[in-house]
Amino acid sequence: MNSQGLRMYSRAQPEDSQSQLIERHAPLVKRIAYHLLARLPASVQVEDLMQAGMIGLLEASKKYDSGKGASFETYAGIRIRGAMLDEVRKGDWAPRSVHRNSRMVSDAIRVIEARTGRDAKDHEVAAELQLSLEDYYGILNDTLGSRLFSFDDLLQENEGNAVDEDPNHSHPSPAREHEDERFQNALAEAISNLPERERLVLSLYYDEELNLKEIGEVLGVSESRVSQLHSQCAARLRVRLSAWRAR
Repeated sequence: MNSQGLRMYSRAQPEDSQSQLIERHAPLVKRIAYHLLARLPASVQVEDLMQAGMIGLLEASKKYDSGKGASFETYAGIRIRGAMLDEVRKGDWAPRSVHRNSRMVSDAIRVIEARTGRDAKDHEVAAELQLSLEDYYGILNDTLGSRLFSFDDLLQENEGNAVDEDPNHSHPSPAREHEDERFQNALAEAISNLPERERLVLSLYYDEELNLKEIGEVLGVSESRVSQLHSQCAARLRVRLSAWRAR
């Protein structure tokens, strides 16, 4: 959607506050698009990401509820990233082995944490998978190196598991809103219980919007190690949130 189309759409909206939200946060779409582009295949065009992201921003402006506590920018950022990733998923460029290995890591973490009652350590996951530590790190690097941005995928998984909405209504049903709120609370709790370094990686990437190289400089580790921490963090969260969904 070009800027002229956005202005026409905004003028058509009955609520001035919605059009103001869109205009004020349109630069957020561009920022997120370029942030994601660096870790997407060369075939992905930034214009496609921005067009999809603008749709996400429009949806966010319709559904945002300030009473839920999150700022609009935080809420919109999740919707914008999700819309961009949906666009990329239309042609799934990640090899099947990447999806399979990501689930395999999550399963190993689940087994270890159920057995020990604490965070699974790198060498324990490698042993559970009957891999060397080097090979295990290779799997973690492949997960992010293939540009499968798993934490965003994790957020989108909840979209697929949420209560169905009535397609004839533009606003989510009360049941869907309740489910979203419960998921956000469960996600916040799961993040707060992550190992400190993984928590910091998420904060620096999503809140401070640093790239992997910059995060590595902050932590004093290589970019590859940040990639591993991010992938392992997403696998750990998938385990903990799957347990929440099963309740």
